[in-house]
Amino acid sequence: MAREYRTIEEVAGPLMLVRGVEDVKFDELAEIELPGGEVRHCKVLEIDGTDALVQLFESSIGINVDESKVRFLGRGQELAVSRDLLGRVFDGMGRPIDGGPALIPESMRDINGTPINPAARDYPNEFIQTGVSAIDGLNTLVRGQKLPIFSASGLPHNMLAAQIARQAQVLNTEDEFAVVFAAMGITFEESDFFISDFRNTGAIERAVMFINLADDPAIERISTPRMALTAAEYLAFDLEMHVLVLMTDITYYAEALREISAARKEVPGRRGYPGYLYTDLASLYERAGRIKGNRGSITLVPILTMPDEDKTHPIPDLTGYITEGQVILSRELLRKGLRPPIDVLPSLSRLKDKGIGTGKTRADHADTMNQLFAAYSRGKDAKELEIILGAEALSEVDRIYAEFSDEFEERYVSQGFTTNRTIEETLNLGWELLSILPKNELKRIHDSFIEQYYLEQREG
Repeated sequence: MAREYRTIEEVAGPLMLVRGVEDVKFDELAEIELPGGEVRHCKVLEIDGTDALVQLFESSIGINVDESKVRFLGRGQELAVSRDLLGRVFDGMGRPIDGGPALIPESMRDINGTPINPAARDYPNEFIQTGVSAIDGLNTLVRGQKLPIFSASGLPHNMLAAQIARQAQVLNTEDEFAVVFAAMGITFEESDFFISDFRNTGAIERAVMFINLADDPAIERISTPRMALTAAEYLAFDLEMHVLVLMTDITYYAEALREISAARKEVPGRRGYPGYLYTDLASLYERAGRIKGNRGSITLVPILTMPDEDKTHPIPDLTGYITEGQVILSRELLRKGLRPPIDVLPSLSRLKDKGIGTGKTRADHADTMNQLFAAYSRGKDAKELEIILGAEALSEVDRIYAEFSDEFEERYVSQGFTTNRTIEETLNLGWELLSILPKNELKRIHDSFIEQYYLEQREG
């Protein structure tokens, strides 16, 4: 039963202090009723004895401390879930913003879910085809994995996110596949891009979108990824679907967390972020995965822009500890005209060897992946040497590797944001590029694969 109080002590910005409360819980929702009947919403941030500190979701302008009343609702934030979530667009609070009807829920779920119990986790081992060669061929995404994309301001991570959302699929299964997309702190223009792209390509039919704009309250930004993960958990573990969760931008989420922490006068940690940033991010990321005995899964691709393009910044640094690798976008490759500008050498998928091979992709996948990495790395070194000493200083083999490096970037990495390559096309393209190298340079590939694929390319 809702409890009402007329004991508002003070209002300071988005924060409000209510005295003399009873049985009010942390994270509980509340409503503020103004004298004219207008209702605004808030959430309990802190409890100190009989004092409750709440944060407003809307503006505090016009609140009359003496005549307004606060009504505590006795519950936390919840999301209405049903199969009808698919195809819908919601704001960061789970309210429809697509002009469609309100959802008729099968149940209401608390958005503050819990991480998957490690003992109940099933190991990720199924390949997810994104249609992006630099990911599928070299830094493979596996169902149930957490693989972040590290970007920076001005890089086309939104284009890549939309491409993955359109193209991603789990091969060799008839189970349903869904995409849950959460955007935090984005501009209206970016929001319009995502919604239009999903609708125009038909991806919206299998997607659920949660959009939090830059001018929305910080407290709502904290709720957005939890809304998305709650929807994903319902689709994955109740309806047993394969769910890919895309989140952009985790940096804006962390900034909102820092803003709220400062408002509560908490002792700051690294770079002013709260000391519990690691724990908070883990509470999100660890909700992804697979559960034993359940066919559904949640695969998480969080996107974050690194402040000052610094990988040691707390947000990418802590994210790297919690997740299983990272895909890194490069400004240098973008300047060279590569789309998407994925820097494959520092990128890493720690579970890639679990999702490739016979019955998953192709038997030669692991060998060609290792050889492409090695050849590209040597080609980059040869090009750096060429810049310093000139082309004449390179050996004949080094010139071939330098040529390979250019071809690899232009044909393998740079495929544009509309090309959807199957894993077969990606692997075959890899062999076309490896055919640039002399046969005796393919030291990381089994002889049987060289006979089957390399000679085939040379003769063709």
